[in-house]
Amino acid sequence: APANADQPEICKLEFKVGQISKVWNHPDADKLYCEEIECGEEEPRQIASGLRPHYDEAGMLGRRLLVVANLKAKNLKGFKSHGMVLCAAETKEDGSELVEFIEPPEGAPLGEIITFEGLPTPEPFSASQVEKKKVFAACMDGMKTKDDCVAAWNGHAFMTSAGPCKSKTIKGGVMR
Repeated sequence: APANADQPEICKLEFKVGQISKVWNHPDADKLYCEEIECGEEEPRQIASGLRPHYDEAGMLGRRLLVVANLKAKNLKGFKSHGMVLCAAETKEDGSELVEFIEPPEGAPLGEIITFEGLPTPEPFSASQVEKKKVFAACMDGMKTKDDCVAAWNGHAFMTSAGPCKSKTIKGGVMR
């Protein structure tokens, strides 16, 4: 069945609760990590993230996070990345960037699909529709953390069955 085109843009994306089960340095890119992320699927997802300037391997391994699950696989310097991890970022006074994961609450099971407070249940588009209609780009402007660090799109909190998803300290930070 075709996905519902009239739902809010953010509902066309599929965000899943995941956990990094393996992480290693990309052999050909000094900013990229390669990760295996458990998302409640048959196999872990392989995803590459440009987080080496922000986290060491110990800070990545075992980390619970959100995966944008319905993006087309992209080849990142020879590593096929099946989705992306969601982070919040803010510029510090010295001009450097602080980046933090958007983290689901402890009780949210791996693979749970994020809903948005006050919005209809998401009916995610296929990866090719997301790509063609540039859904992620259309959502980026609205994706920010709130004053309590809760992840939100146009003020609608990213929710799990165990409560909202949040960054550790970033308030009003862009999410990407």
